[in-house]
Amino acid sequence: MVRGGAMASEQRLKVVGAGLAGCEAAWQAASRGLDVVLVEMKPERYSPAHSAPEFAELVCSNSLRSNALGNAVGLLKEEMRRLGSLVVQAADETAVPAGRALAVDRQAFSRRITEAVEAHPRIEVRHEVVTRLPEDELSVLATGPLTANELAEALQCFVGDEHLYFYDALAPIAYADSIDHDVAFYASRWEDGEGDYLNLPLSEEQYADFVAALCAADTVPLHGCEAELYFEGCLPVEEMARRGPKTLAYGPMKPVGLRDPRTGQRPFAVVQLRHEDKRGVLYNMVGFQTKLRVGEQKRIFRSLPGLGEAVFARFGSVHRNTFLNAPKALLPSLELRGRPGVFIAGQMAGVEGYVESAALGWIAGVNAVARAGGRELALPPPNTAHGALLRHLIDADPSAFQPMNVNFGLFPPLADAPLKQKKREKVAQLGQRALADLAAYAEWARELTA
Repeated sequence: MVRGGAMASEQRLKVVGAGLAGCEAAWQAASRGLDVVLVEMKPERYSPAHSAPEFAELVCSNSLRSNALGNAVGLLKEEMRRLGSLVVQAADETAVPAGRALAVDRQAFSRRITEAVEAHPRIEVRHEVVTRLPEDELSVLATGPLTANELAEALQCFVGDEHLYFYDALAPIAYADSIDHDVAFYASRWEDGEGDYLNLPLSEEQYADFVAALCAADTVPLHGCEAELYFEGCLPVEEMARRGPKTLAYGPMKPVGLRDPRTGQRPFAVVQLRHEDKRGVLYNMVGFQTKLRVGEQKRIFRSLPGLGEAVFARFGSVHRNTFLNAPKALLPSLELRGRPGVFIAGQMAGVEGYVESAALGWIAGVNAVARAGGRELALPPPNTAHGALLRHLIDADPSAFQPMNVNFGLFPPLADAPLKQKKREKVAQLGQRALADLAAYAEWARELTA
């Protein structure tokens, strides 16, 4: 347990940012009887990665990633279901076909969360740009990796450290009816029959030409004072091409587990496209995040088999992600060191990914309720996915801290596990242990009220 300072129970919680983390924090706090003011800068101002006025905007239908318990993010989502997550409930209700992934109709997902939050009797929504840290207020900062410059500077001044940053790129989206379905075929890796992905097969010569075009292409330059620091799990496709001629063939363009039903052969390489919406109108180019100039994207991507007449609903782009050096700046409760009652949630806290961000929003919202009532805080057990994420934020080396997706490498090792245990058995046991350990924490959270 973490001892809490006495805070007046009549306090309100101020949540800044209505992304996934902010909406989750506001919903959890309000559902436990705490009055919440949710402040969102849209539509007064939009970040470079957002364009719609609704809350919880996603850049990709598959942003929530795997739904399988054998995957750490799938386990995290199952924990969130058991904890009553608004985000995961909305995702389940707006899901679209994507194999083992939890992909959603982005517009329906955002609309579902927006309507739920705006209808909650204990949540007041305000639309304005917050430019400074809250003064003597119980608050959650969940402004995301593209925090408004004024607030980012205020936070930077408070923590006394420069922000770290990397670049996160978005993949292009094409209209389904502009893709040549005489070239493309439906399949998911290793599955018999028609799968959920649309695949464009490439010969060795076509692949080589594509890689050469990427390496020679013109890209959008970074600002002169900013270093090229990319998140390894989301490298631009042209950056991968420059790392070696076979990098893409062993990465997002790998043909393993796929056979062209018209030839019965495995292509040398493939481009996979995934549903972006329930109607199947839009397809996302999987793994093709990029910072190529728009003209280069049109030219190079239309040189791919099946995309000669492609019409793009969105071109790839690049934007800066900003985050705190969590081991230096945050307490285990997610509060700022030196500012009790101010919680940091989402990617700003030092996690990568929408699911991870929402999970931190849940923790911050529930912890804020405990603080408001002067109650003891219970932190998620370290064997759970939530606890593993929190442990990374607090215990990582601050001299080399980088945001992290949830992964089984963050979990404590199994006791008495065989030295050469099979991976499938290991992750199954890690998942079983996590869900068993979650039960008491979930019960504490259910009984918590402001």
